[in-house]
Amino acid sequence: MRERRTIEEQVERLKENLGCPCTYLPPREDEMSIMSAYQEAAERGKREGFTPLLLVLDQWGNLAEMFGELEAFQREMANTPIEDGKALLHRFEEEARAEWGEDLSPEELEEHLSETLGGDMSEGEKIPGFLSLKDYGGKQTQPILLAEIPVKDPWEVFAWLPFGGWNECPAPEENRAAAKYWFEQYGAVPAVMTPDVLEYILPAPVPQDRAMEVALEQYFFCADIVDQGVGTVGALAGGLAQSKFWYFWWD
Repeated sequence: MRERRTIEEQVERLKENLGCPCTYLPPREDEMSIMSAYQEAAERGKREGFTPLLLVLDQWGNLAEMFGELEAFQREMANTPIEDGKALLHRFEEEARAEWGEDLSPEELEEHLSETLGGDMSEGEKIPGFLSLKDYGGKQTQPILLAEIPVKDPWEVFAWLPFGGWNECPAPEENRAAAKYWFEQYGAVPAVMTPDVLEYILPAPVPQDRAMEVALEQYFFCADIVDQGVGTVGALAGGLAQSKFWYFWWD
């Protein structure tokens, strides 16, 4: 059985393993102070050459385990070329469509494409902020560590922390490639990590005329946000056109 760690133990272990300045933000009712701390760090990071990241802790210490031995991972990633992000997302789409063709009858495939990849953008809802900061009851925030990851380019957080490669979540090098592409296209910055969630912040929502394109990219990157979330790519696109926050979750 996995050993539970106290939040304090996780904080100290993560601070030691990460090797960068970190600030513990204990649970509180108002999440605005957390957003203020993040935004202040983001502005300072532009001047000082780091990328702030909100690490959401849990009772099982999953992040403390995930981010345990980092030196070997960081050396490997330093020698790993960055794949073209657009090509990567296109490959994800091709692989998914090929798998559907093998698993579904022509009728089932047509129905799936119509129902899931279609949808009305008017059904989309704005994401008002980071969704992972509050606990399940919504009464207070989770324990959070604000880490100043020592990378100037925000996509390089995935070369510093081994996020991904489990369930259907893309591997760290794939997350890095997608993040670089989305930053260059839309200014999207990875900002929140939990053991199974990744959230981005943007300077502005994606343009209306590109929302469906981005929604398709995100669906093939993380199908759960549609299949177990908003229901259709159209609804996802409608939300993207209104939101400065992106949410990915892998069950």
